Parts: sequence; C-alpha cells; structure tokens
Amino acid sequence: MKSIPLLLMGCGGVGRQLLQHIVDTRSLHAKQGLLLRVLGVSDSQIMVIVPDVFTTGLTDMHLTEVCRLKSSGSSLQAMNSFGECQILKSSEVTKRIVDVAALLGRSTGLVLIDCSASSETIGILNRTIDLGCCIVLANKKPLTSQIEDYEKLVSNLCQIRYESTVGAGLPVITSLTRIIASGDTVHCVVGSLSGTLGYVMSELEGGKPFSQVVRAAKSLGYTEPDPRDDLGGMDVARKGLILARLLGLKINMDDIKVDSLYPDEMGPSLMTTEEFLDKGLPSIDTTIAERVKKSSSEGNVLRYVCTIEGSRCQVGLEELPKNTPLGRLRGSDNLVEIYSRCYKELPLVIQGAGAGNDTTAAGVLADIIDLQDRFP
Repeated sequence: MKSIPLLLMGCGGVGRQLLQHIVDTRSLHAKQGLLLRVLGVSDSQIMVIVPDVFTTGLTDMHLTEVCRLKSSGSSLQAMNSFGECQILKSSEVTKRIVDVAALLGRSTGLVLIDCSASSETIGILNRTIDLGCCIVLANKKPLTSQIEDYEKLVSNLCQIRYESTVGAGLPVITSLTRIIASGDTVHCVVGSLSGTLGYVMSELEGGKPFSQVVRAAKSLGYTEPDPRDDLGGMDVARKGLILARLLGLKINMDDIKVDSLYPDEMGPSLMTTEEFLDKGLPSIDTTIAERVKKSSSEGNVLRYVCTIEGSRCQVGLEELPKNTPLGRLRGSDNLVEIYSRCYKELPLVIQGAGAGNDTTAAGVLADIIDLQDRFP
C-alpha cells in the first residue's frame, strides 16, 4: 500500500468537501493500492494534527467531525474531546507545518494542500517546496501574487498541481500543459471563466433587465454575498493571470485590463450591498440593455470573457458570434477555447461545470492522486 501524507490548510466549503471525498473514496483508493493519510487540518485559527506524523493519520471519524464542526460554525478547538490528536493555535501552526515538512519532505514525502482563500500562505508554500514537499492549490492567490513568488512556486513543476484554480475540476491547466509540452504553439485562449457571469450574460439574451438577472443569480446562490465581487471581474482576472503565466507571459495583475460591470462610484467603500442591490443595479439596466440590443442587431451575443493573445491579457464584455462555442454557451458552465498551431481553425474546447465545492474538491483530489509517483 502506497501512503501519501497530507496536510490541509483551509476548512471552508472546498476543504470540507475534499475531506468528505477522501473518506468516501477509501475503498476505491485501497483497490488502487493507495492510502491518503491526513496528518492535520487547519483553519485560520486552529490546527488539528496527529502526534506521530510518521505512522498515523486522522481517522475518518476525526475528518467527519472536523467537517461537522466547521459546517456548524464551531471551532476546531472542540476536537480536544476526541483525543488522539493535538490542537495548535494559529501562532504555532506555521512552525509545525514547516517542522513536519522538514521531517517528511525528503523521506516519505508530503503534500501540502491550500484550500484557503488567503495570500498569507505564500511564504509557507515556498518553504515547503524548498524542503522537497509537493503542493496542491485550490487557492488562486499564491499564483496571482508578484511574478517572483509565482516563479518560485512553479520552479519545479513535478512538485505542484493547481488544476482547480481555473475552471474547478475542468482539465484546463492540464490541457494547456500538454499542448505546450508537445511543442505546439498556443496563439490565443478565450474563456468564460465565471459561472456567475456566464449565467448573467445568457439570461440577458431573453430581454430581462440586468438588475433582475443579478438578483436571480444571487437567490440561486451563484453570486458572492456581495455580487460586486463577481461583477467587478477580479475573480476572472485572477484566473486569466494564472493561464497567461502558464503560457509564459511575465505579467502581474496590474498589467491586465479589467472591465467592471459597475462604475467606480458604486464600489463597496462608497455603497453598501443593500444600496447597490436596491439603487445601484437598476441604474445600470439601460446601459447594459443597449449593449445587448446592439450586439443582437449585429447577430452577436455578449459574453464576459478573458482573452489572452500575444502579450495581451484582458477581461471584460465582448461581442461574439452566436454560432461559436462561447456564443452558444448557456447557464453557469465555464468554457475555454484554445487556439494553437494544431488547433488553428477549430479550437480545442473545454466545457463543463466550473464552480461548486464538490467539483472543485474533486479536482483537488485528482491533483493529489496525480502526484502519487513521487511517493515510495
């Protein structure tokens, strides 16, 4: 049985779903000769970890209880009553992770998984990479920080996987990596990388007001609590930056042109979420409706896309022909078109659910399994 030791940072929706997937796939992985041994789990305040990282792991009962506590909004401190595990406070967590990485990195190996939404994990990720550990990311921020941090993280591609940072479980990163490795030249990547904005744009085609569509998306759980987090385009820009850097562009976030769907004067620092929903959104309806009408009159549709071509990476509304893959896109799916020497006339198209804790966690788990050849 091949054992893969894991440390998980982040117990939000994706992290909890990952732990549940690990528990649910025990028998499947056992048939494959694999044992995923979760040594510890941490959130922003507490870490739960086994006393002996060489031979044991948190039991499935431990992992299920972690999920239950975090889902109910309780603290991991309550794991004290379970026994057979240690509880560390935030001030001790970084040191313990580095100590474990030093112990296991070049012996049994270790996978550090970042399912947080924090930029503060960059330092610890770099240190564990130096100690010979592998890292798996669902967190986009380490890959969209300054270019120097990015290059350090990806300096040894055998040690890192980050498929779930773009398109959840869709094989976007893997496909681009394989194309590049084959010597094929990628000329252009165009993608609808936000399930929220994909839903909004396709719903606008029926003539519904922008404000009505956004409110509907919020009620369906597609948007963040403050829809401006989606409508501002920064989430798409982060994904675009990850793809652009994968293609070799040495750029930072400031180099990406981002077209927000709301004006600066409606920003979070100037208007509450309630004010934005009640007053701000309706004031944008006419402008958006005119753009929808104009594109329709020319046989096109509006899509919020990321475009990477040459040295340019930009994010915003584009008019696209109705008969293209992106033009036909409906609902909350993500879709990426890759144009290269081999895919010159007809692009390679990757489409499917690009959001959701279940899908994203499944992508993280697949990344972990993909690293198995690095373990004895």
